[in-house]
Amino acid sequence: MADEITEKRRYFRVNDTINLLHKVIDKNHVKVLSHVSDDVLSNCSLASALEVLNQEARLLAPRLERRDPDLFEYLKLLDTKINLIAQVLTSQSEQFSEHDTREVSLSATGLAFSNETPVSEGEVLELRMLLTSCMAVIVAYARVVHCKDISADNPERPYAVCVEYINMKEDDRELLIKHVVKKQLQQLRDKNET
Repeated sequence: MADEITEKRRYFRVNDTINLLHKVIDKNHVKVLSHVSDDVLSNCSLASALEVLNQEARLLAPRLERRDPDLFEYLKLLDTKINLIAQVLTSQSEQFSEHDTREVSLSATGLAFSNETPVSEGEVLELRMLLTSCMAVIVAYARVVHCKDISADNPERPYAVCVEYINMKEDDRELLIKHVVKKQLQQLRDKNET
C-alpha cells in the first residue's frame, strides 16, 4: 500500500479545463488497452474542439499583445474568421450534447471531476479526454475510487468523482505527463506575470 501511495505521489497533479466524456461500462470489457484517437473530431464536436483551443489562446493573448500589438490584431481577425466558419458548419450539423468542458484535477494516475449524477465506487468508466496541448483525445478506462456530495459548493454538478486509470498504455501515460507538465509551467508563468 505504501508503495502504491509513493507511486501516485511521483506524478504531478494540475487543475485544468478539458473536454471530457465518460460512461459506465461493464468491467469485463476493460481488456482493451487505452489509446489515443487519431481523429479528434470523431470524439468531440467542432464547437467543443474550437472552444478548448480558444481557452488556450486566451492564456497566450496578453503576452502576445504586449510583445507585438499589430500581429495580435491580425490574429484576432483570423480567429473571428474561423469562428464564423465554425458557426456556419455547426449550425448545419447537430452538435454533440454529450461532450462537456469541465474543470478537472488531472494527473498521470487519475482524474477528479464534478458530475451531475453520482457514480458508485468500484464502477468502471470509459473516459474520452481532449488534451489541448497536443490536440489528442485519450480514450482511457478508470475505476471510481471515490464519489462525494459537493452540492453545497456546486449545485449544478453536485458530485465529485475521483477515478484511477486502469489498463493504460505507457505511451498514453507519457502523453498525459507531458500535458500536465506543460499546464503547470504555463500556470507558473501566468502567476509570475501577474
